[in-house]
Amino acid sequence: MEWLQTLPPPSHLSPSALSFLDHRLHTQLALAEAPTFVAELQTQCSELDRSLDELTRLLGAGLAAYASFSGEIHGLFGDVTERLIALSSTVVPDGGRGEEDGKGFREELATLAKEVARLETVRVYAETALKLDTLVGDIEDAVSFTMSKNIRKHSSQNSQEMHMLAIKTLKTTEGILISITKAHPQWKHLVSAVDHRVDRALAILRPQAIAEHRALLASLGWPPPLFALNSLDSDARTANQVANPLLTMQVDLKVQYSENFLALCNLQELQRQRKARQLEGHDREVALRQSLWVIEELVNPLSLASQRHFSKWVDKPEFIFTLVYKITRDYVDSMDELLQPLVDEAKLLGYSCREEWISAMVTSLTTYLAKEIFPSYISQLDEESVIGIQSSARISWLHLIDLTIAFDKRIKSLVEHSGILLSFDDDIMQKISSLSVFCDRPDWLDLWAEIELGDALGKLKPDIQDENNWRKKVEGVVLSSYTDDHKSPLISNAFLRHLASVIDRCRSLPSVILRSKFLRFAGVPIIRNFFDSILIRCQEAEGLTALTDDDAVIKVTISVNAAHYFESVLKEWSEDVFFLEMGMDEDDKTELESNSNSYGELLPESSRRVIFDDEIKKLEEFRTEWVEKISLVILRGFDSHSRDYVKNKRQWQKGEEGWTVSKTLIEALDYLQSKMSVVEVSLNDRDFVGVWRSLAAGIDRLIFNGILISNVKFHNSGVERFGSDLEVLFGVFGAWCLRPEGFFPKSSEGLKLLKMDENRVQECMGGGKRWLKENGIRRLSVTEAEKILKNRVFRS
Repeated sequence: MEWLQTLPPPSHLSPSALSFLDHRLHTQLALAEAPTFVAELQTQCSELDRSLDELTRLLGAGLAAYASFSGEIHGLFGDVTERLIALSSTVVPDGGRGEEDGKGFREELATLAKEVARLETVRVYAETALKLDTLVGDIEDAVSFTMSKNIRKHSSQNSQEMHMLAIKTLKTTEGILISITKAHPQWKHLVSAVDHRVDRALAILRPQAIAEHRALLASLGWPPPLFALNSLDSDARTANQVANPLLTMQVDLKVQYSENFLALCNLQELQRQRKARQLEGHDREVALRQSLWVIEELVNPLSLASQRHFSKWVDKPEFIFTLVYKITRDYVDSMDELLQPLVDEAKLLGYSCREEWISAMVTSLTTYLAKEIFPSYISQLDEESVIGIQSSARISWLHLIDLTIAFDKRIKSLVEHSGILLSFDDDIMQKISSLSVFCDRPDWLDLWAEIELGDALGKLKPDIQDENNWRKKVEGVVLSSYTDDHKSPLISNAFLRHLASVIDRCRSLPSVILRSKFLRFAGVPIIRNFFDSILIRCQEAEGLTALTDDDAVIKVTISVNAAHYFESVLKEWSEDVFFLEMGMDEDDKTELESNSNSYGELLPESSRRVIFDDEIKKLEEFRTEWVEKISLVILRGFDSHSRDYVKNKRQWQKGEEGWTVSKTLIEALDYLQSKMSVVEVSLNDRDFVGVWRSLAAGIDRLIFNGILISNVKFHNSGVERFGSDLEVLFGVFGAWCLRPEGFFPKSSEGLKLLKMDENRVQECMGGGKRWLKENGIRRLSVTEAEKILKNRVFRS
């Protein structure tokens, strides 16, 4: 046994070799098989030696090829130099022939310049290609080294060093590729070949780096046991933070973790730079923005450990939200204190560890909700729909939504607590909102809107049927800053409260598109239901008495008041940025145009600015229509009561002694005052103005057409009597304006013509339109003025 040699002292062996021998030769049987094992090792060493010889040969061949190529380039430059010297010595301009020689010289010189430039490009290309080949070879060697699992592997520290070396070389390679892309875009084949080799190396390097990072986290005791988080009281927060493995690391482990953390961050930044170069000229924002790998590696094991508990809490989702929030809150400060400086050192721009931690935790929760919780609740809804009873499952669904919204609000406050200002960017909001589960499942959003709408309408049904809600008025303006007294019934506030609740829940959705869609499906139908309710009441009142009864008029005014108040609140809400940002894009327009609204009409082009524009327009049209109807009913009544007054043409030939107003007009004026007092008390001020102005215009037309231009002969006493009647009529409307005669333009100007003396009448008859304007008659045409004046009688 002379060929057997004793082992060197243990102190002369590396730790990895000692570990290897202890592992392979730990039993008596293994010692007996030592010769076979030695033979295997010698065979492996021989194979490695052959591989090394082959690599050495390839390197030598490459260097020889480069030397040969360099010699050829040197020879070409020498040839170009000789030709330039020959040209300079032979070209001597002589007389007329000198010009031709000079022209030929310039052409040949330009050709030579191009050739020199081409050769220079070839030289730069060759040097760049060789440099890239060397760098990529170094990368591949480093990756191969980290993959090798033989006894020559020294330690994990050396593996980490090789990772850092590979990443550094990758950065150098990427810098060269970026410069090539900018300076020599035609070298795309070279860039593509290098990218292909680098991608293969990265496909090995990234999983290795992540695997080492996970192993290091496991050695640190991450994830921490969840039993430390079982206490959901805020008093336990300090104790939980003490148990945070990231804050209790020893110095050597902290250094090792920091180096590993930086390596992974640098690798991610390198990947980002490569994508930025490869996607140049395209929409890169979505592709370039990725979550921090190091934060994902912290969240993933925590998420897996939490899901073991989540499976027990499907029917008690409040426990799920509470646990996720507690984990998120208890470790968020360590992200700022420990990890953020490392991210800054790695020069990862635009990353906040606090935001990334919260985002990753919310994403893990959202994923679980989408896979387990929501499908479970939807199956319950489906079961109830088959049975025909839809109550408990809908209540559970709404309870789940309440929990989700409350969780998002707590998370939002957690983000804002660090001083991070949340913008209206949908991408940021989706990252920190568990309601982003609806982004990929629009059918779930439709279901939620349907349940929310059904719940609101179900609660509104008894309010609509309660007549007290239509009789009693809203005490003070609660939901609007307008100071007008709308005299609105309580029912309008009931509808607005439920609409406000839907809008408030909608605000939590992380996307403008989702918010807009939810409001269209759950909010707009509430407004339409309100519109249908007030319209039905008005139609019932009109159908019973044609609005001739005071109670019917009051019923209509109540609905008009409700519509006015509702419209005012919607207009005020629509000025909020929340609604303004819902300006509908082309997709929304197409979707809306494909569906007619509940009134059987297509949505008009002018209603695309704010989501409530169509409903506001409907309410405006409703008010205008029914205010006009109230005015028309009163006008018809006035016409009926004043019929004898208008038809009595002889009364204008003499006065009526002892009366300041015609007896036949008194009844009509009494009717007018009676009806207007009812309307004034029951109708809001703004719409009441519309009623009396419309009524004044109608009475003006009635008097003008029925008396002034109906071939009635006006004597002096009749003119005085007509003037007195108009003054009394104006007095009725004087309670609502300062110059009521301005709202009876034709009657006032007709009276003005009748009061003129005979000479001025003759001037008017011959002056035409110009004379009328000069004398303040602007509402009457020349024909109308002449017709009135022809019936003026001046003889007694």
